[in-house]
Amino acid sequence: MSSTFRDIPSVEAVLSELRDNGSWPHALAVEAARTAIEHAREAVRAGEAAPDVAAISAEAGAILQELARPSLRRVVNATGVILQTNLGRAPLSERAMAAMEQAARDYTNLEFDVEGGSRGSRHEHVRDLLRRTTGADDGLAVNNNAAALLMALHVFAQGREVIVSRGEAVEIGGRFRIPDVLRESGARLVEVGTTNRTYVEDYANAITDETAAILRVHRSNFQVTGFTARPELGELAALAREHDILLLDDLGSGCLVETADYGIEHEPTVRESLDGGAELTLFSGDKLLGGPQAGLIVGRGELVATLRRHPLARALRVDKLTIAALNATLMAYVAGTEREEIPVWSMLSLEREQLESRARAWAEAGGG
Repeated sequence: MSSTFRDIPSVEAVLSELRDNGSWPHALAVEAARTAIEHAREAVRAGEAAPDVAAISAEAGAILQELARPSLRRVVNATGVILQTNLGRAPLSERAMAAMEQAARDYTNLEFDVEGGSRGSRHEHVRDLLRRTTGADDGLAVNNNAAALLMALHVFAQGREVIVSRGEAVEIGGRFRIPDVLRESGARLVEVGTTNRTYVEDYANAITDETAAILRVHRSNFQVTGFTARPELGELAALAREHDILLLDDLGSGCLVETADYGIEHEPTVRESLDGGAELTLFSGDKLLGGPQAGLIVGRGELVATLRRHPLARALRVDKLTIAALNATLMAYVAGTEREEIPVWSMLSLEREQLESRARAWAEAGGG
């Protein structure tokens, strides 16, 4: 005999069963019961037997259990990529996590000058550490590197031209591209050279009275090999100085140490960028730096000060938890303990045998 809608239990019957199997907020329980009952109706419409009250209650309970589970959960990174964007990039150090917990639990001097007894600035908490670790005149933290680039272009190049090599007009993730960020900043993109070969003369020939800056973008997640050419940063710096325009270096990965010491190819460091003539260098906090998500801007003092005073500095500012983690992460570099403290560098320091042992342990735990 086929089922009818009358065979489907009422919401109250399902709620009664749920109450016998746990305590849930009434509104959520009603919503889950109605969802499970609607699924039962769909089954009847399809000619299937109507599930009984126990089955419907079990489904409603499963809906509530899923709702109660945190959306953000721990996973095993078996990709072979330490800085896996989809898995959250850099894990934080113990020192950074402890600093975040303390900042989260207690009131802090986030924007209060304890010694002076007056209002302070959240930017001061990482300013000196950015100077010490990069050699820059000044530094500023915003909420991610795309925001750092957007802000720098908006403040210094809105309505004017920014020159970028065609080989560096890259996609930065999530289908967002450098030309998109430029467009949103209000600057006008001027592409020069070709995908594989761009010369300093290409930049020079593109400079006009409307040019505000040259933007150099580090190609951190792909390579162009073979028949290639790219000006040295110093050449672009000299050209920028000659024409009184800015040189911005989007370094991306934010490396502060020599990666060759860890057995991998040399990655340009922030200090090298500044020493090479970049007036502002932009990089991420959660890549090779090994800290929280942040966009870090370092360089010439008056330029960073201009950014700090701009309304976008408030719109893009970092919160106290990010500041706490960033402060702790940078302190590891100041102390020279980044290899031991920061997980990115600790993982890169592992021997092959250690990695093989770890992989076998995970394979066995997973039944492999």
